[in-house]
Amino acid sequence: MRAQGNRTLWVSAIGVLLVTAYAVLAALQITIWTPLAAAPGLSLAEIRAEMSAAGENPGEAAVATFLGAGIAIAVIAAIVLARGRAHPALAVLAFAVILAMGAPAFFVASFGPGMALADTFFVSAGVTLPGVAAYYLASALMLPVIAGTAFAWVVGPRRPAVAG
Repeated sequence: MRAQGNRTLWVSAIGVLLVTAYAVLAALQITIWTPLAAAPGLSLAEIRAEMSAAGENPGEAAVATFLGAGIAIAVIAAIVLARGRAHPALAVLAFAVILAMGAPAFFVASFGPGMALADTFFVSAGVTLPGVAAYYLASALMLPVIAGTAFAWVVGPRRPAVAG
């Protein structure tokens, strides 16, 4: 059972790293890369100054808080899974679900800043760079992982969810 616990710990550590990378890159996309694309030729400081002058909030604190919640959920899941000596497949399933929820989290986190950019610079609202599709694709790719892991768990040999 010790080997199973080590695998669960590794899956959890990788899961936390993937969720953190997703959240950090999403925050950079929303707060830096998209504003620079929406107002080409202006620096980030100039963009923020124009937004402020227009009475708009770039929303960095809200983006960090919202996307940071995903990291917190991943860390809590890792602790619960590792301390509970969950089967590694359960850890894969948990982190695949958290990553799949990244797409709706990305959309919600980007909505306010995107509207602020649209109102200030009269551009299309939302996150407009082609790289945005990668976030939605990464989340969508978790759906077959979830289905496959759940299917394998249900039809596979009977094993306890918690070792011990």
